[in-house]
Amino acid sequence: MSSTKADLRDEVRHLADAAFRQKLISGHGDGEYSHKYQIIFQGRPRHYELEYARDFLKNLLVRNSLEHLFEKQC
Repeated sequence: MSSTKADLRDEVRHLADAAFRQKLISGHGDGEYSHKYQIIFQGRPRHYELEYARDFLKNLLVRNSLEHLFEKQC
């Protein structure tokens, strides 16, 4: 595995840990294939390409942060 792919996998793992701690996902881990990552979202395991998993998790975390910010303002 190249260092850039390893770096990407580490970034995805870090984002997934943050999403798990915030209870946005119910689990995560390495996928069956080296270019995929498994995220358990809404009770279903999903296998995403690393790039898509990174974007998915970033969007999930940002959306959650914005919702919390909006709730505080109301």
